[in-house]
Amino acid sequence: MSILVNGETRLLVQGVTGREGAFHSTAMLDYGTNIVAGVTPGKGGQSALDGRVPVFDTVADAVVQTGANATCIFVPAAFAPDAMLEAAEASVPLVVCITEGVPALDMLRVYHVLRGKGTRLIGPNCPGLTSVDEAKVGIIPGNIHSRGPVGLVSRSGTLTYEVVQAMTDAGMGQTTCVGIGGDPIVGTNFIDILDMFNQDDETEAIVMIGEIGGDEEEKAAAFCAREVRKPMAAFIAGRTAPPGRRMGHAGAIISGGAGTAESKRTALEVAGIRVADSPSSIPHLLRDAGVR
Repeated sequence: MSILVNGETRLLVQGVTGREGAFHSTAMLDYGTNIVAGVTPGKGGQSALDGRVPVFDTVADAVVQTGANATCIFVPAAFAPDAMLEAAEASVPLVVCITEGVPALDMLRVYHVLRGKGTRLIGPNCPGLTSVDEAKVGIIPGNIHSRGPVGLVSRSGTLTYEVVQAMTDAGMGQTTCVGIGGDPIVGTNFIDILDMFNQDDETEAIVMIGEIGGDEEEKAAAFCAREVRKPMAAFIAGRTAPPGRRMGHAGAIISGGAGTAESKRTALEVAGIRVADSPSSIPHLLRDAGVR
Protein backbone atom coordinates (compact mmCIF):
# COMPACT_ATOMS: atom_id res chain seq x y z
CA MET A 1 0.00 0.00 0.00
CA SER A 2 1.19 3.56 -0.62
CA ILE A 3 0.64 6.78 1.29
CA LEU A 4 -0.73 10.14 0.11
CA VAL A 5 -1.02 9.32 -3.61
CA ASN A 6 -1.83 6.20 -5.60
CA GLY A 7 -3.33 5.04 -8.88
CA GLU A 8 -6.67 6.59 -7.95
CA THR A 9 -5.25 10.09 -7.47
CA ARG A 10 -6.75 12.67 -9.84
CA LEU A 11 -4.08 15.33 -10.16
CA LEU A 12 -4.30 18.89 -11.42
CA VAL A 13 -1.24 21.01 -12.13
CA GLN A 14 -1.17 24.72 -11.35
CA GLY A 15 1.17 26.33 -13.86
CA VAL A 16 0.87 23.48 -16.36
CA THR A 17 1.52 25.74 -19.37
CA GLY A 18 4.80 27.15 -18.03
CA ARG A 19 8.16 25.71 -18.99
CA GLU A 20 8.80 23.82 -15.74
CA GLY A 21 5.17 22.83 -15.30
CA ALA A 22 4.91 21.42 -18.82
CA PHE A 23 8.23 19.56 -18.61
CA HIS A 24 7.55 17.85 -15.30
CA SER A 25 3.86 17.25 -16.04
CA THR A 26 4.90 15.33 -19.16
CA ALA A 27 7.20 13.21 -17.01
CA MET A 28 4.40 12.60 -14.52
CA LEU A 29 2.03 11.53 -17.30
CA ASP A 30 4.66 9.23 -18.77
CA TYR A 31 5.10 7.62 -15.33
CA GLY A 32 1.39 6.86 -15.27
CA THR A 33 0.08 9.64 -13.03
CA ASN A 34 -3.54 10.49 -13.75
CA ILE A 35 -3.36 14.22 -14.55
CA VAL A 36 -6.93 15.33 -15.16
CA ALA A 37 -6.52 19.12 -15.39
CA GLY A 38 -4.19 22.07 -15.56
CA VAL A 39 -4.76 25.61 -14.28
CA THR A 40 -3.40 28.78 -15.86
CA PRO A 41 -5.45 31.98 -15.44
CA GLY A 42 -6.48 33.37 -18.80
CA LYS A 43 -5.92 30.11 -20.67
CA GLY A 44 -9.12 28.31 -19.71
CA GLY A 45 -10.61 26.29 -22.56
CA GLN A 46 -7.24 25.46 -24.05
CA SER A 47 -5.35 22.20 -23.67
CA ALA A 48 -1.80 21.38 -22.62
CA LEU A 49 0.74 18.60 -23.02
CA ASP A 50 -0.05 17.88 -26.67
CA GLY A 51 -3.78 18.02 -26.04
CA ARG A 52 -3.75 15.42 -23.27
CA VAL A 53 -4.80 17.76 -20.43
CA PRO A 54 -7.59 20.40 -20.39
CA VAL A 55 -6.69 23.81 -18.98
CA PHE A 56 -8.94 25.85 -16.66
CA ASP A 57 -8.80 29.42 -15.41
CA THR A 58 -9.32 28.50 -11.75
CA VAL A 59 -8.75 25.57 -9.43
CA ALA A 60 -12.41 25.64 -8.45
CA ASP A 61 -13.50 25.14 -12.06
CA ALA A 62 -11.00 22.32 -12.52
CA VAL A 63 -12.18 20.52 -9.38
CA VAL A 64 -15.87 20.81 -10.27
CA GLN A 65 -15.39 19.59 -13.84
CA THR A 66 -12.75 16.88 -13.35
CA GLY A 67 -13.02 15.73 -9.72
CA ALA A 68 -9.35 16.51 -9.07
CA ASN A 69 -8.30 15.55 -5.54
CA ALA A 70 -4.65 16.66 -5.54
CA THR A 71 -2.65 19.50 -7.04
CA CYS A 72 0.99 20.10 -7.89
CA ILE A 73 2.12 23.73 -7.99
CA PHE A 74 4.70 25.02 -10.50
CA VAL A 75 4.34 28.80 -10.27
CA PRO A 76 6.86 31.55 -9.38
CA ALA A 77 7.47 32.28 -5.70
CA ALA A 78 5.56 35.56 -5.81
CA PHE A 79 2.37 33.73 -6.79
CA ALA A 80 2.83 30.44 -4.94
CA PRO A 81 1.13 31.52 -1.67
CA ASP A 82 -2.03 32.51 -3.56
CA ALA A 83 -1.88 29.27 -5.55
CA MET A 84 -1.80 27.23 -2.34
CA LEU A 85 -4.63 29.25 -0.83
CA GLU A 86 -6.69 28.90 -4.01
CA ALA A 87 -6.32 25.13 -3.86
CA ALA A 88 -7.40 25.05 -0.24
CA GLU A 89 -10.41 27.26 -0.98
CA ALA A 90 -11.42 24.72 -3.65
CA SER A 91 -11.21 21.95 -1.00
CA VAL A 92 -8.33 20.09 -2.66
CA PRO A 93 -7.20 17.68 0.08
CA LEU A 94 -3.55 17.35 -1.04
CA VAL A 95 -1.36 20.24 -2.22
CA VAL A 96 2.22 19.64 -3.35
CA CYS A 97 4.18 22.88 -3.84
CA ILE A 98 7.47 22.51 -5.70
CA THR A 99 8.24 26.26 -5.76
CA GLU A 100 11.29 27.47 -3.88
CA GLY A 101 11.92 30.95 -2.53
CA VAL A 102 8.48 31.46 -0.96
CA PRO A 103 8.86 34.14 1.76
CA ALA A 104 8.63 32.75 5.28
CA LEU A 105 6.06 35.31 6.43
CA ASP A 106 3.81 34.37 3.50
CA MET A 107 4.21 30.70 4.37
CA LEU A 108 3.27 31.34 8.00
CA ARG A 109 -0.08 32.72 6.84
CA VAL A 110 -0.61 29.92 4.32
CA TYR A 111 0.33 27.25 6.85
CA HIS A 112 -2.36 28.27 9.32
CA VAL A 113 -5.05 28.69 6.66
CA LEU A 114 -4.40 25.27 5.14
CA ARG A 115 -4.32 23.56 8.52
CA GLY A 116 -7.62 25.20 9.40
CA LYS A 117 -9.20 23.86 6.23
CA GLY A 118 -7.80 20.34 6.67
CA THR A 119 -5.66 20.54 3.53
CA ARG A 120 -2.45 18.51 3.54
CA LEU A 121 0.50 20.50 2.14
CA ILE A 122 3.76 18.93 1.00
CA GLY A 123 6.44 21.61 0.58
CA PRO A 124 7.15 24.25 -0.49
CA ASN A 125 10.66 23.92 -1.90
CA CYS A 126 10.30 20.18 -2.21
CA PRO A 127 10.71 17.52 -4.93
CA GLY A 128 7.27 16.03 -4.30
CA LEU A 129 6.59 12.34 -3.87
CA THR A 130 6.36 9.03 -5.67
CA SER A 131 4.20 6.04 -4.80
CA VAL A 132 6.14 3.55 -6.80
CA ASP A 133 4.40 2.11 -9.88
CA GLU A 134 1.26 4.09 -8.99
CA ALA A 135 1.77 7.86 -9.20
CA LYS A 136 4.54 10.45 -9.31
CA VAL A 137 3.75 14.00 -8.21
CA GLY A 138 6.59 16.50 -8.56
CA ILE A 139 10.10 16.34 -9.96
CA ILE A 140 11.57 13.10 -8.58
CA PRO A 141 12.94 11.05 -11.51
CA GLY A 142 10.68 8.07 -12.09
CA ASN A 143 13.37 5.73 -13.38
CA ILE A 144 15.29 5.55 -10.09
CA HIS A 145 12.48 3.72 -8.29
CA SER A 146 11.66 0.05 -7.85
CA ARG A 147 8.69 -1.35 -5.97
CA GLY A 148 9.42 -2.75 -2.54
CA PRO A 149 8.92 -2.50 1.24
CA VAL A 150 10.82 0.66 2.24
CA GLY A 151 9.24 4.07 2.84
CA LEU A 152 11.45 7.15 2.58
CA VAL A 153 11.04 10.70 3.90
CA SER A 154 13.57 13.46 3.29
CA ARG A 155 14.24 17.17 3.71
CA SER A 156 16.61 17.14 0.73
CA GLY A 157 15.61 16.62 -2.89
CA THR A 158 18.96 15.56 -4.33
CA LEU A 159 19.69 13.27 -1.38
CA THR A 160 16.29 11.68 -1.94
CA TYR A 161 17.37 10.78 -5.46
CA GLU A 162 20.76 9.51 -4.32
CA VAL A 163 19.38 7.27 -1.58
CA VAL A 164 16.53 5.92 -3.72
CA GLN A 165 19.00 5.05 -6.47
CA ALA A 166 21.28 3.34 -3.95
CA MET A 167 18.39 1.25 -2.63
CA THR A 168 17.21 0.33 -6.12
CA ASP A 169 20.77 -0.66 -7.12
CA ALA A 170 20.91 -2.87 -4.02
CA GLY A 171 17.63 -4.57 -4.97
CA MET A 172 15.70 -2.84 -2.20
CA GLY A 173 12.49 -1.29 -3.47
CA GLN A 174 10.26 1.42 -2.07
CA THR A 175 6.58 1.94 -1.24
CA THR A 176 6.38 5.75 -1.23
CA CYS A 177 9.18 8.35 -1.24
CA VAL A 178 8.31 11.81 0.11
CA GLY A 179 10.39 14.98 -0.03
CA ILE A 180 8.93 17.32 2.60
CA GLY A 181 11.10 20.34 1.71
CA GLY A 182 13.89 22.18 3.45
CA ASP A 183 12.35 25.57 4.21
CA PRO A 184 11.86 26.77 7.81
CA ILE A 185 8.07 26.50 7.38
CA VAL A 186 6.70 23.50 5.51
CA GLY A 187 3.25 22.00 5.54
CA THR A 188 4.18 18.46 6.53
CA ASN A 189 6.95 17.38 8.88
CA PHE A 190 8.91 14.22 9.55
CA ILE A 191 6.53 12.98 12.25
CA ASP A 192 3.50 13.29 9.96
CA ILE A 193 5.09 11.04 7.32
CA LEU A 194 6.70 8.65 9.80
CA ASP A 195 3.29 8.09 11.38
CA MET A 196 1.77 7.30 7.96
CA PHE A 197 4.54 4.81 7.19
CA ASN A 198 4.21 3.30 10.66
CA GLN A 199 0.54 2.57 9.98
CA ASP A 200 1.06 1.31 6.41
CA ASP A 201 1.01 -2.49 6.31
CA GLU A 202 3.18 -2.75 3.19
CA THR A 203 5.91 -0.44 4.49
CA GLU A 204 8.21 -2.76 6.41
CA ALA A 205 11.10 -0.35 6.99
CA ILE A 206 11.66 3.40 6.94
CA VAL A 207 14.47 5.69 5.82
CA MET A 208 14.72 9.27 7.09
CA ILE A 209 17.06 11.83 5.52
CA GLY A 210 17.66 14.94 7.58
CA GLU A 211 20.07 17.83 7.61
CA ILE A 212 21.51 20.43 9.93
CA GLY A 213 19.34 23.21 11.28
CA GLY A 214 16.22 23.25 13.42
CA ASP A 215 15.10 20.44 15.70
CA GLU A 216 12.72 18.44 13.52
CA GLU A 217 15.03 15.42 13.43
CA GLU A 218 15.29 15.38 17.22
CA LYS A 219 11.49 15.56 17.51
CA ALA A 220 11.18 12.75 14.98
CA ALA A 221 13.67 10.64 16.94
CA ALA A 222 11.59 11.03 20.10
CA PHE A 223 8.45 10.06 18.18
CA CYS A 224 10.15 6.98 16.76
CA ALA A 225 11.35 5.90 20.18
CA ARG A 226 7.74 6.04 21.43
CA GLU A 227 5.79 4.76 18.45
CA VAL A 228 7.77 3.13 15.64
CA ARG A 229 8.68 -0.53 15.81
CA LYS A 230 9.77 -0.96 12.21
CA PRO A 231 13.46 -1.08 11.22
CA MET A 232 14.84 2.35 10.39
CA ALA A 233 17.95 3.92 8.91
CA ALA A 234 18.82 7.60 8.67
CA PHE A 235 21.35 10.02 7.26
CA ILE A 236 22.08 13.60 8.39
CA ALA A 237 23.58 15.95 5.82
CA GLY A 238 25.78 18.91 6.65
CA ARG A 239 28.31 17.51 9.10
CA THR A 240 31.07 19.76 7.74
CA ALA A 241 29.01 22.97 7.58
CA PRO A 242 30.57 25.89 9.54
CA PRO A 243 28.40 26.95 12.51
CA GLY A 244 26.18 29.94 11.77
CA ARG A 245 26.44 29.69 8.01
CA ARG A 246 23.42 28.94 5.85
CA MET A 247 24.06 25.90 3.68
CA GLY A 248 21.62 25.21 0.85
CA HIS A 249 18.11 25.05 2.26
CA ALA A 250 16.70 28.04 4.07
CA GLY A 251 16.11 25.84 7.10
CA ALA A 252 19.65 24.44 7.16
CA ILE A 253 21.25 26.88 9.57
CA ILE A 254 22.88 26.16 12.90
CA SER A 255 22.47 28.74 15.66
CA GLY A 256 23.18 28.83 19.36
CA GLY A 257 24.79 25.39 19.29
CA ALA A 258 21.52 23.72 18.34
CA GLY A 259 20.65 21.87 15.16
CA THR A 260 24.07 20.31 14.61
CA ALA A 261 24.62 17.05 12.79
CA GLU A 262 26.08 15.58 15.98
CA SER A 263 23.03 16.42 18.10
CA LYS A 264 20.70 14.94 15.52
CA ARG A 265 22.77 11.80 15.09
CA THR A 266 22.89 11.27 18.84
CA ALA A 267 19.12 11.67 19.18
CA LEU A 268 18.50 9.16 16.40
CA GLU A 269 20.93 6.60 17.78
CA VAL A 270 19.43 6.91 21.27
CA ALA A 271 16.06 6.10 19.65
CA GLY A 272 17.57 2.91 18.20
CA ILE A 273 17.82 4.20 14.63
CA ARG A 274 20.86 3.23 12.59
CA VAL A 275 22.60 6.34 11.20
CA ALA A 276 24.63 6.07 8.02
CA ASP A 277 27.96 7.79 7.44
CA SER A 278 27.09 8.22 3.76
CA PRO A 279 23.89 7.96 1.70
CA SER A 280 25.21 4.93 -0.18
CA SER A 281 25.54 2.90 3.01
CA ILE A 282 21.84 3.09 3.89
CA PRO A 283 20.94 -0.18 2.09
CA HIS A 284 23.63 -1.98 4.11
CA LEU A 285 22.18 -0.70 7.38
CA LEU A 286 18.72 -1.85 6.34
CA ARG A 287 20.10 -5.30 5.45
CA ASP A 288 21.71 -5.48 8.88
CA ALA A 289 18.30 -4.71 10.36
CA GLY A 290 16.76 -7.67 8.53
CA VAL A 291 15.17 -5.87 5.57
CA ARG A 292 15.21 -7.88 2.34
